[in-house]
Amino acid sequence: MASYNAPIAALIPSGSSAIDIGCGEGELIHLLENKSIKVKGLEIDAAKVSAAISHGLSVVQGDADHDLKHYPDAAFDYAILAKTLQATKQPKQVLVDLLRVAKHVVVVIPNFGYWKNRLYLLTKGRMPVTSTLSYQWYETPNIHFCTLRDFVTLVGEIGAVIESRAYIDSAGKVHPFLGASPRANLLGESALFVLTKK
Repeated sequence: MASYNAPIAALIPSGSSAIDIGCGEGELIHLLENKSIKVKGLEIDAAKVSAAISHGLSVVQGDADHDLKHYPDAAFDYAILAKTLQATKQPKQVLVDLLRVAKHVVVVIPNFGYWKNRLYLLTKGRMPVTSTLSYQWYETPNIHFCTLRDFVTLVGEIGAVIESRAYIDSAGKVHPFLGASPRANLLGESALFVLTKK
């Protein structure tokens, strides 16, 4: 899968504050700090937390399903959840919590409706294993797959507003779209959204 870090970094203005949920070893945090963005990270994997800290990054171990409640309202300008939502136990509640702790929420989801995933299912009759969905079904940390259109529906259900939306193709190119575009749902290997409260 093409990196989504540069498109996310381009969205967030210099001087903002941010939290990166599921930050891994902190690659995105490093990019954001280079833009003078004050950013913290939350990561469930202890080894990745240690690696991030060893590079001087502000990262703590935690779980989006349980630890967001400890953050105060409007603590950040931006909350980032990149390729993490599908691995949470309560994705709807995680989004609600993020909209409470940040003014804007940036979400990147792998799109299960991507044409190669559909073709894999159609021709092989098995769950896809691709660059985006790289685990076998029985070992994947991803427990809630969705399509781009499913995500747009969920945002409406929680009463949030989509400020911007784009799909990212397999070459890493970012394509803005409107609504729950069938084209975007077919061609987007992943999708990037910026949400806010009504």
